[in-house]
Formats: sequence, structure tokens, C-alpha cells
Amino acid sequence: MPLHKIKDFDPDYRTHFDDQDIVGYDLYAGKDKVGSVDDLLVDDSGKLRYLIINTGTWILGKKVLLPIGRSRIDYKNHRITAEGLTRSQAEALPQYDGNMPVDYDHEEQVRSVYRPMAGTTAVENSAPLDNNAPLTGYDRDTYSYDRDSALYDLDDTNHQSLKLYEERLIANKTRAKTGEVAVGKRVETETAKVSVPIEKERVVIERTAGAGTAVTPGDRAFQDGEVARVEVYEETPDIRKEAFVREEVNIRKEVDRDTVNAEETLRREELNVDTQGNPVVDKGVDSRRNSERV
Repeated sequence: MPLHKIKDFDPDYRTHFDDQDIVGYDLYAGKDKVGSVDDLLVDDSGKLRYLIINTGTWILGKKVLLPIGRSRIDYKNHRITAEGLTRSQAEALPQYDGNMPVDYDHEEQVRSVYRPMAGTTAVENSAPLDNNAPLTGYDRDTYSYDRDSALYDLDDTNHQSLKLYEERLIANKTRAKTGEVAVGKRVETETAKVSVPIEKERVVIERTAGAGTAVTPGDRAFQDGEVARVEVYEETPDIRKEAFVREEVNIRKEVDRDTVNAEETLRREELNVDTQGNPVVDKGVDSRRNSERV
């Protein structure tokens, strides 16, 4: 079955490892740091089969494959321990070349090194599938990873991960339109009356009798055409309409703030550790609660 680098197969592969990237984790053999994880190999089904190990200064410049079942993942300390791996066994492993695909023969060389560490052999874990099968019970066409479960199955004892859940009250707001105010203008008409006082001139002619006293007529006396002229004026009303600003209207919005209180019952899972006898148990620290106290 072809093998693929996990980033090429699934760019979001971290979700399968508690959202952590084990690529780059340190590799330990016992208490000694011997290298680091360069990459992961999965089969066509997406199941993890190998860790690509850079042995670092342990075996300078050599990269080898570590079956996932022979590893113990420590997420807390960002390290992986290779179960039972020794320097001589690492030297016996075929070198991994990232430019060449891992074929069946390469995997068989890897399995031949790790099987003694796992306490198993190919014959013990398999039986002939048909009368024409080789004595080992399989060949490149019939081999299944299930035959070497000790190499490829994750050990639940060493890879247990228990998640504790809690409910949190999430407060959010939604904005909804509750109405609309339209401010416009309309024209109203009314009849207005105005009074304007005007003046008109008129000529008043008053005639009075003479006193009977004799006078001496002048040169112009008794001449035709003598006229007295008086100009007469009158006022006429000048009434028109003009537009003026009666008032100004300003429109704005103001925000009234209020606090809405809500109450819900929340659930949280707590860890119960039951022990028998006198085992030493490190229960760890609730990092979330410690961060809340800061």
C-alpha cells in the first residue's frame, strides 16, 4: 500500500493529535534525547504508519522510520519515546530517503529490526492465506498491517487522552431594525389679511366775499389766462409676498444604553481519580484555572 507524507495527504492533520503538531517533537530512547520527528507517513486510508525520525547527532545525518506502535507520545512535554530502540538497532535500520517512495522491501527491512523489540515475528502474527502462499504467510500482495499489530497499533495505555468538557455562557448581541422615523415637509395654505393706511390728496377751493375796500389793480388785472396750479398726490398700496426661514429642524440619533442580565445553569466535568493500593499519581495542574487567577 503506498505511503504518503501526512501534510500532503491531509493539511489539517493536527486535529487528530489534540490540535498539536507532533512534527518537530524531540525523540527519546529511554532517558536520552536521540533525535527529532521530521514527518509522518500514512497509508491510503489515512491511518498513521510511521514517524520519520532524524537521528541527529546519535547517528549523524541519518533518517529512519519508526512504526507508530513503537512510540509513546507525550503531548505535555512535546516529546516522543521510541520503545526499546537502541543505537545498534537504529544503525541496522535502512536509511529513509524522502525523494524515493517507501516500497514493500524497505518496510520489510524496517519490520525485521523492530519485530524482536515488539516480542513478535511475522510467522507468529500471521497464517498462510492460501496454499500457494510462502512459509512466512504473506508476500507483497497479501501483506496487511494487521499482521504486525504490535508495530502499527497505538497502545491505548501509552496514548490515552481524556478530555474534560465544560459549558460556558456566551453573551452576544444581534442588531435588529425596530422602526423608522421619516421627517419631511408639507405645504399648508392660509389666507392672510393686512391693512395698509394710504393717503389721498384733494383740492379744496374756498371762496370768500371781498371786504368792499377799494384797491388799485396791477398790470395783470383783468387779463385772461391767469391760472393757479396745485399738484395732487395719493398713495397706493404695495403688497407682495416674500419667503423667510421660519425655523430650523435638526435630526440626529442618540443611543440609550442598558444592561440585560441573564442567568443559566452551566455544567463542567471534573476529573475523578480512583486508586487502589498506594500508587504514586501525578494529577497534574489545571492550567486554565491557574491562568484565570493571574
